Amino acid sequence: MKIFRQLYLATLLLHCGLAVTLNSRADSPNAQHFEQYSVYYTIFNSTFLLEDVAKDYGLKRSKYESILNIAVVPSGKSFGGLPAQLSGSVTNLMQQQKSLDFKKIDEGDTVYFLAPLRINGEEVVHFDISVTPENTDTALQVIFTKKLYSD
Repeated sequence: MKIFRQLYLATLLLHCGLAVTLNSRADSPNAQHFEQYSVYYTIFNSTFLLEDVAKDYGLKRSKYESILNIAVVPSGKSFGGLPAQLSGSVTNLMQQQKSLDFKKIDEGDTVYFLAPLRINGEEVVHFDISVTPENTDTALQVIFTKKLYSD
Protein backbone atom coordinates (compact mmCIF):
# COMPACT_ATOMS: atom_id res chain seq x y z
CA MET A 1 0.00 0.00 0.00
CA LYS A 2 2.87 2.38 0.78
CA ILE A 3 4.35 1.79 -2.70
CA PHE A 4 0.95 2.60 -4.26
CA ARG A 5 0.73 5.88 -2.31
CA GLN A 6 4.26 6.84 -3.33
CA LEU A 7 3.52 6.07 -6.98
CA TYR A 8 0.27 8.03 -6.81
CA LEU A 9 1.97 11.04 -5.21
CA ALA A 10 4.81 10.83 -7.73
CA THR A 11 2.27 10.77 -10.58
CA LEU A 12 0.33 13.72 -9.15
CA LEU A 13 3.51 15.74 -8.62
CA LEU A 14 4.70 14.79 -12.11
CA HIS A 15 1.49 16.23 -13.53
CA CYS A 16 1.90 19.39 -11.43
CA GLY A 17 5.55 19.55 -12.44
CA LEU A 18 4.61 19.04 -16.08
CA ALA A 19 2.17 21.94 -15.78
CA VAL A 20 4.99 24.05 -14.36
CA THR A 21 7.39 22.97 -17.12
CA LEU A 22 4.86 23.60 -19.87
CA ASN A 23 4.19 27.02 -18.39
CA SER A 24 7.85 27.94 -17.93
CA ARG A 25 7.86 30.31 -20.90
CA ALA A 26 8.47 33.98 -20.15
CA ASP A 27 4.79 34.74 -20.81
CA SER A 28 3.56 31.98 -18.51
CA PRO A 29 0.34 32.83 -16.68
CA ASN A 30 1.33 30.50 -13.80
CA ALA A 31 4.73 31.96 -13.01
CA GLN A 32 6.36 35.19 -12.01
CA HIS A 33 9.97 35.76 -12.94
CA PHE A 34 12.49 37.77 -10.96
CA GLU A 35 16.20 38.49 -11.48
CA GLN A 36 17.55 35.33 -9.81
CA TYR A 37 14.41 33.23 -9.24
CA SER A 38 11.14 32.21 -10.80
CA VAL A 39 8.08 31.37 -8.71
CA TYR A 40 5.71 28.81 -10.26
CA TYR A 41 2.22 28.12 -8.95
CA THR A 42 -0.64 25.76 -9.69
CA ILE A 43 -4.01 25.29 -8.00
CA PHE A 44 -5.94 22.02 -7.95
CA ASN A 45 -8.92 20.61 -6.07
CA SER A 46 -7.99 18.53 -3.02
CA THR A 47 -10.19 15.65 -4.23
CA PHE A 48 -7.36 14.82 -6.67
CA LEU A 49 -5.39 13.57 -3.66
CA LEU A 50 -5.87 10.03 -2.37
CA GLU A 51 -7.14 9.90 1.22
CA ASP A 52 -3.88 8.38 2.49
CA VAL A 53 -1.76 10.98 0.71
CA ALA A 54 -3.88 13.85 2.03
CA LYS A 55 -3.66 12.40 5.53
CA ASP A 56 0.13 11.99 5.29
CA TYR A 57 0.49 15.69 4.44
CA GLY A 58 -2.19 16.92 6.83
CA LEU A 59 -4.47 18.12 4.04
CA LYS A 60 -8.25 17.93 3.97
CA ARG A 61 -10.00 16.31 0.99
CA SER A 62 -13.21 18.12 0.11
CA LYS A 63 -14.95 19.43 -2.97
CA TYR A 64 -14.66 22.84 -1.29
CA GLU A 65 -10.89 22.64 -0.66
CA SER A 66 -8.34 23.66 -3.27
CA ILE A 67 -4.58 23.34 -2.89
CA LEU A 68 -2.12 26.05 -3.93
CA ASN A 69 1.22 24.51 -4.98
CA ILE A 70 4.26 26.82 -5.17
CA ALA A 71 7.82 26.09 -6.28
CA VAL A 72 10.75 28.53 -6.23
CA VAL A 73 13.42 27.73 -8.83
CA PRO A 74 16.59 29.44 -10.03
CA SER A 75 16.03 31.66 -13.08
CA GLY A 76 16.29 29.79 -16.36
CA LYS A 77 15.27 26.44 -14.87
CA SER A 78 11.86 24.80 -14.58
CA PHE A 79 12.67 22.16 -11.96
CA GLY A 80 14.46 21.76 -8.64
CA GLY A 81 12.39 23.75 -6.18
CA LEU A 82 14.42 25.56 -3.52
CA PRO A 83 13.80 26.08 0.20
CA ALA A 84 12.17 29.41 1.04
CA GLN A 85 10.01 31.19 3.59
CA LEU A 86 6.47 31.86 2.39
CA SER A 87 3.62 33.89 3.80
CA GLY A 88 0.57 35.25 2.15
CA SER A 89 -3.11 35.84 1.99
CA VAL A 90 -6.05 35.42 -0.33
CA THR A 91 -8.87 37.94 -0.71
CA ASN A 92 -12.22 37.38 -2.42
CA LEU A 93 -14.34 39.99 -4.23
CA MET A 94 -16.20 40.81 -0.99
CA GLN A 95 -12.82 41.78 0.52
CA GLN A 96 -12.84 38.82 2.91
CA GLN A 97 -9.21 37.98 3.58
CA LYS A 98 -7.66 34.74 4.82
CA SER A 99 -4.05 33.93 5.64
CA LEU A 100 -2.46 31.06 3.76
CA ASP A 101 -0.85 28.30 5.83
CA PHE A 102 2.01 26.87 3.73
CA LYS A 103 3.28 23.33 4.32
CA LYS A 104 6.85 22.68 3.17
CA ILE A 105 7.23 19.41 1.23
CA ASP A 106 10.87 18.32 0.89
CA GLU A 107 11.37 15.52 -1.65
CA GLY A 108 15.17 15.58 -1.36
CA ASP A 109 16.04 17.01 -4.77
CA THR A 110 13.15 19.46 -4.81
CA VAL A 111 11.11 21.49 -2.34
CA TYR A 112 7.62 22.82 -2.89
CA PHE A 113 4.93 24.38 -0.74
CA LEU A 114 1.24 23.52 -0.40
CA ALA A 115 -1.45 25.75 1.09
CA PRO A 116 -5.10 24.69 1.46
CA LEU A 117 -7.78 27.13 0.38
CA ARG A 118 -11.54 26.86 0.93
CA ILE A 119 -13.72 27.72 -2.09
CA ASN A 120 -17.52 27.95 -2.12
CA GLY A 121 -19.02 27.59 -5.60
CA GLU A 122 -17.34 29.96 -8.03
CA GLU A 123 -15.00 32.61 -6.63
CA VAL A 124 -12.55 35.12 -8.02
CA VAL A 125 -9.70 35.37 -5.52
CA HIS A 126 -6.64 37.61 -5.31
CA PHE A 127 -3.40 36.10 -3.99
CA ASP A 128 -0.66 38.17 -2.35
CA ILE A 129 2.33 36.01 -1.43
CA SER A 130 5.74 36.94 -0.05
CA VAL A 131 8.52 34.50 -0.99
CA THR A 132 11.99 34.78 0.55
CA PRO A 133 14.38 32.19 -0.94
CA GLU A 134 16.77 30.56 1.53
CA ASN A 135 20.03 32.46 2.17
CA THR A 136 18.60 35.76 0.88
CA ASP A 137 17.06 38.78 2.56
CA THR A 138 15.04 39.79 -0.48
CA ALA A 139 11.32 39.05 -0.42
CA LEU A 140 9.70 38.43 -3.80
CA GLN A 141 6.10 39.64 -4.06
CA VAL A 142 3.92 37.26 -6.05
CA ILE A 143 0.50 38.70 -6.82
CA PHE A 144 -2.10 37.08 -9.07
CA THR A 145 -5.84 36.57 -9.48
CA LYS A 146 -7.64 33.30 -10.29
CA LYS A 147 -11.22 32.22 -10.79
CA LEU A 148 -11.71 29.01 -8.79
CA TYR A 149 -14.56 26.54 -8.55
CA SER A 150 -15.53 23.98 -5.95
CA ASP A 151 -15.54 20.47 -7.41
